[in-house]
Amino acid sequence: MCIAIPAEVLEIKDGNIGVVDYGDLKQEVRLDLVDVEVGEYVLVHVGFAIQKLSREEALKTLKVFEEVYAAMEE
Repeated sequence: MCIAIPAEVLEIKDGNIGVVDYGDLKQEVRLDLVDVEVGEYVLVHVGFAIQKLSREEALKTLKVFEEVYAAMEE
């Protein structure tokens, strides 16, 4: 099973590279597959933004990930 993680686009650099924020981690990803602007949310899989998401959907999904990680630590 493959998992894509929602992230907010913080910066777009030359060469179609974006800096995204997962909430506690910032990372460079490729933006070749989506047309996105700073402030929008994307799903990231293996270093590529593969789909644009609404802010609402991204935050909802990130909350689910947080709940799963918290449950695993119990």
